[in-house]
Amino acid sequence: MNTFNPRKLKLSKWTACAPVNREKHFLVTELICDEAGTPVKVELQAVHSGRVELFDWSELRDDKRWKIGWH
Repeated sequence: MNTFNPRKLKLSKWTACAPVNREKHFLVTELICDEAGTPVKVELQAVHSGRVELFDWSELRDDKRWKIGWH
């Protein structure tokens, strides 16, 4: 399990363990929070294609799908 502070996710770098369409490296471009300021979702942008996708922030904790940083 990847451990990190969810409030410090913005602009963090991630590597997909199983790249699809040569999209391996991602950047958290937006952190979406609820009214209390608790993170709910993250917006990940693929570096290769620029494609943007929304994920539940807790999906980044799965170390079988994601690695912290660019590898």
